[in-house]
Amino acid sequence: MFEPQEGYDAYQFAATQAKAASADPHQLVLMLMDGLLDEIARAEGHILARQYERKGQSINKCLQILGGLDSALDMDKGGELASNLHRLYDYCGQRLFEISVGNDVAGFAEVRRILLELKEGWEAMARHPR
Repeated sequence: MFEPQEGYDAYQFAATQAKAASADPHQLVLMLMDGLLDEIARAEGHILARQYERKGQSINKCLQILGGLDSALDMDKGGELASNLHRLYDYCGQRLFEISVGNDVAGFAEVRRILLELKEGWEAMARHPR
């Protein structure tokens, strides 16, 4: 039987793929940041609902997105900025792992704050290209 959520998920996936295909690097980072923040909200909801298997899946997805953001850094050309971003992505990943192990939703606020600040920086760079 067709589930409405499956259709919506397929639509979202196709829309995201189309958007990513035409995005510049800053837009791609912003899309990943938005996806990461959305997935953090889902993970928090799963903990509150005591849906621990889904929480694990969401945390894993968050860690994959952070890994993708980190792997896109050009450590040779990015200098100190790339190094600092690498440390922040790594720290957020460590915190998400700790949050997951302890099922401590309070920790999400810190990670969310860091990511929102980073997102603001990426948005500013997208608005003011060199």
